[in-house]
Amino acid sequence: MALKKELMINTKWCKGCGICVAFCPKGVLELHEEKVRVKEGAVCVFCGLCELRCPDYVIYIDEKQGGTEQWAK
Repeated sequence: MALKKELMINTKWCKGCGICVAFCPKGVLELHEEKVRVKEGAVCVFCGLCELRCPDYVIYIDEKQGGTEQWAK
């Protein structure tokens, strides 16, 4: 059975440093009102660079057993 992946962002912890935005190879993330978010219509490839580089553990990729549907939240 495949893993379902979701890009999770805890905006309460985000301080708007922009490191995740700079390291995203697909340009999926952006800063809006000093908080990170997924750009409208952007497609995340779940490479994990944003999760790896975030100094405040704001972003993480949640993997669950289930369908093959993947999306960014």
